[in-house]
Amino acid sequence: MLVSLLRGVCRLLFRVRVTGLANVPNEDRLLIIANHESFLDGLLLGLFLPKRATFVVHTGVLKHFFFRLWLKMTPHLSVDPASPLAMKKVIQRLNAGENVVIFPEGRITLTGALMKVYDGPGFVAAKTGVKILPVRVEGAAQSYFGRLSDAHPRKLLPKVTLTILPPTQIQIELHGHHAPLTAKQRRRIAGEAMRNIMQHMLFKTQRSTTLFEAMLDAMDKYGAKTRIIEDMNQVEETYQEVLKRSLALGRIATKVSQRDEAVGVLMPNITNTLALLLGMTAFRRVPAMLNYTAGAEGMRNACIAANVRTIISSRKFIEAAKLEDTIAKMRDLNIVYLEDLRAQFGMLDRAWLMGYALHYPRAAMEPATENDTAVILFTSGSEGKPKGVVHNHKSIVANTHQILAMLDFNPTDKFMMALPLFHAFGFTGTLLPFLNGIPILLFPSPLQYKLIPEVIYDKGCTVFFSTSTFLGNYAKFAHPYDFYKLRVVFAGAEKLNEEVRKIYHEKFGIRILEGYGTTECAPVLAANTPMANRHGTVGQFFPGIEYRLEPVPGIDKGGLLYVKGDNIMQGYYLYDQPGVLVSPKDGWYETGDVVEVDTEGFIHIKGRVKRFAKVAGEMVSLEVVEKIAHTAAPEHQHAATTVADASRGENIVLFTTDARLKREDLQIVAKNLGSPEIAIARKLVVVEQIPVLGTGKTDYVTLKQMAEKAA
Repeated sequence: MLVSLLRGVCRLLFRVRVTGLANVPNEDRLLIIANHESFLDGLLLGLFLPKRATFVVHTGVLKHFFFRLWLKMTPHLSVDPASPLAMKKVIQRLNAGENVVIFPEGRITLTGALMKVYDGPGFVAAKTGVKILPVRVEGAAQSYFGRLSDAHPRKLLPKVTLTILPPTQIQIELHGHHAPLTAKQRRRIAGEAMRNIMQHMLFKTQRSTTLFEAMLDAMDKYGAKTRIIEDMNQVEETYQEVLKRSLALGRIATKVSQRDEAVGVLMPNITNTLALLLGMTAFRRVPAMLNYTAGAEGMRNACIAANVRTIISSRKFIEAAKLEDTIAKMRDLNIVYLEDLRAQFGMLDRAWLMGYALHYPRAAMEPATENDTAVILFTSGSEGKPKGVVHNHKSIVANTHQILAMLDFNPTDKFMMALPLFHAFGFTGTLLPFLNGIPILLFPSPLQYKLIPEVIYDKGCTVFFSTSTFLGNYAKFAHPYDFYKLRVVFAGAEKLNEEVRKIYHEKFGIRILEGYGTTECAPVLAANTPMANRHGTVGQFFPGIEYRLEPVPGIDKGGLLYVKGDNIMQGYYLYDQPGVLVSPKDGWYETGDVVEVDTEGFIHIKGRVKRFAKVAGEMVSLEVVEKIAHTAAPEHQHAATTVADASRGENIVLFTTDARLKREDLQIVAKNLGSPEIAIARKLVVVEQIPVLGTGKTDYVTLKQMAEKAA
């Protein structure tokens, strides 16, 4: 009777909803695991799970009178998570045929994200071979029974959802292990497997919506008056202000475009650009993010591929970025300016905005589903003409959920985003904090090497996404104390230079986490995290991503990587077939990268398929060629390319900024690194600087042309 009464009270107070009951197996002897959000979790699981179970509780919990009272009504087992003997008792209970509930984190979350997952529960699951039933607790952390800091929104009686996922198991398979595993290794592998199950659970239980609705959800959760975004005008804007702007700019965009039309966006990193993007998606217009560093030819080619006829820009930006000549060469396109469009926002539009749209934004927007196209990004054209990469709402939102399942970003953080919004890393990297109540600072250009460290210091930023090249340049100008608050620095888009990694460690005491992704994957596929970081790799795959490796002739270790998942693009728009969507076959996208995945799931990138040279019948990775040069002259920049050779197939040409570098130096280094003799460049060309694209990547197209001219 007491249990029924308590259940009724919880239903009334917390509007508890239980989903996925069909996933509960009929048999007993289950290990039920859940994320730990608040002091209520145990009570909720005890009341609403259809299985009677023994609760594993921390010895410290028994000190509280309230918990002792509740535990009198339910079978429990008090353990100290740090003691190895404790888990033996749990194994005995499971072997006796009981169901056991355990929180693998062992403590209530302080970040709102997954905390450290103890090895014990994983070890228990592997040892007993029982079925694991994951249950996601959502909403309880926002109650006053949670332990989140004041930066997180709190509610007296939040809505709580319990989601039961399909059961799973942990088997310790011996991939490539010849020697039998020690008990310690088995324990660690089982602990890792448990962490993966938890991360997968967090990702799987996230709701997919459109970008505009995701903003409205964030506004409901974190409060319309939350200051969320700031740009170089130094004004912090709230969700309410961004909403107002996005509705107004979206309405303006409808005056110069049709529904579902791709419209070019030529704008800098400012709050207005984000508002314009969200506003366009609210009214089913598709922003095509143009790369203004690609020049007139690059932008024209991008517009042809995506069938873009109209471009929205700003006169102020064109002047500031000195793009007048570029624009003059694009006369054949209809370029409209926000300054002029503002005049078209008349009295009726104002009345619509203030009287209706701001109060009922969900009714004012045009209905769309997560499978509708949200944005078109363009590849950098580092391998020819730019391709339009078409993403729906689902792929972008899924990628933000994948990142949050792996990393504990939360409202106490502040993001610094200097990567341009036309860059996939900059695009998702801006939406991620914005849609999750995390303050963000938008900076117009990543090239201001002196100013950016100063801004990071001044604004107290804690998270910074960038590329290896840019990070190296910031380090040169930054004061050792400029980055005192940075807790997560992410490098992506290109290989992390060893020298850059070292200087951040020695000068700033910061560990750079290297990730890996592609524009086609919205963009992140894998990353090192504070919980799982291995030097020399790009981390482990994110939850919800399947992969397979296809063998490549001439390369014995690893293979060509194919990936599939919610974050993969809808397809390409190509220059030769404008506006025709070319989708990846069966949803599998070929990354073009040769990778090796080790026994623990860490990814080692061997290089791009296109960046292997065939010298005298042998495959040589140009990344290895560059690595040898970087080791020989770490203070300088180097890039390798190839030229055709009648007798050897191809010859390797190394461009370097070091005038003193000789082939003999490379030979000594190659010998020390154990690299083959053919990985030493045949010819060295000294240049003032290595050409780079606007995204911070090396411009290999230009280098190849330079090499062919020199030859």
